[in-house]
Amino acid sequence: MMGTFLIEIALFAYVLLRYKFTRNIRLIASLLLFLGLFQLAEYGVCAGLFTLSGEAWSRIGFVSISMLPVLGLHLSLSIANRPKHWLIGPAYISLLMFIGWFMLAPDAFSGYACQGNYVIFQLNATAGIIYSLYYYIWLLVGLGVSLFYAGLLCGKRKPQDAKALTLQVVGYLSFMIPTAMITTVFPDAVPGVPSIMCGFALIYALILAFGISPKVGTKKPQKN
Repeated sequence: MMGTFLIEIALFAYVLLRYKFTRNIRLIASLLLFLGLFQLAEYGVCAGLFTLSGEAWSRIGFVSISMLPVLGLHLSLSIANRPKHWLIGPAYISLLMFIGWFMLAPDAFSGYACQGNYVIFQLNATAGIIYSLYYYIWLLVGLGVSLFYAGLLCGKRKPQDAKALTLQVVGYLSFMIPTAMITTVFPDAVPGVPSIMCGFALIYALILAFGISPKVGTKKPQKN
């Protein structure tokens, strides 16, 4: 967990130092930052980092991962030059509702446990179902948007943007498919899905930093 955190924060710093702070780079950097913060939160649950309780780290972790599907969708629409698409408003409104709940509701979590390879975060049953719908709907919408605009921009001869969106699709699949395979083969791992998914999302972080950023970012001029 700590190793993954350090890699993702290093990628976050790399992107900020190498590229101008455009809208696309802001979104990529935000994704990398919140991926890293979730890993830190997992470590905090297991190690009691900074004397914070497991519950406090659970709240920080869920705020962090709640950001990811919405930021991913926003990045896809931004690359497609659709930064004011109608989907963005509902996505951020639903995000803010969950952030408020995770930060303020006293009964947001019914438990948490460090299992070594992953952390189990236990939401109360009804909230867990609603949150799963929120998460997977926006992941699938982001995947669909990326596929649609990758094809559209390829037809309009915008190869760099089309390639960036194709890499975005690969990034989505890099953590969605392995997580689905693991939970199908090992149903007992379902409670650890957030942790498992974000573990595989390290691949997505590398794609963001070294695949998508060079195609949508502008390098900062080197100082002599």
